[in-house]
Amino acid sequence: MVGGLSFSVDGNMCCGVAGAALMVRVGAAARERTLTEPHVRPMVFGKRPLAGFVLVDPAGFRTDASLRKWIQRGLDFANSLSG
Repeated sequence: MVGGLSFSVDGNMCCGVAGAALMVRVGAAARERTLTEPHVRPMVFGKRPLAGFVLVDPAGFRTDASLRKWIQRGLDFANSLSG
């Protein structure tokens, strides 16, 4: 759907891989705040930014701890949608 490998929880996309970047669903409300973090950039699909997603470049998830942090953020958001 978004041009890469993605993972879902209860039917809600949470994270994935797009090229060399980690795609993380943070939700529209957290997107702008998340974009201020190091190594994070907007996710663009079809020339349009996706409101609830960001891309994290490899430097932002180079350690196991930082990768876990980003995946957990995506999981937390996806779980928040599962009522």
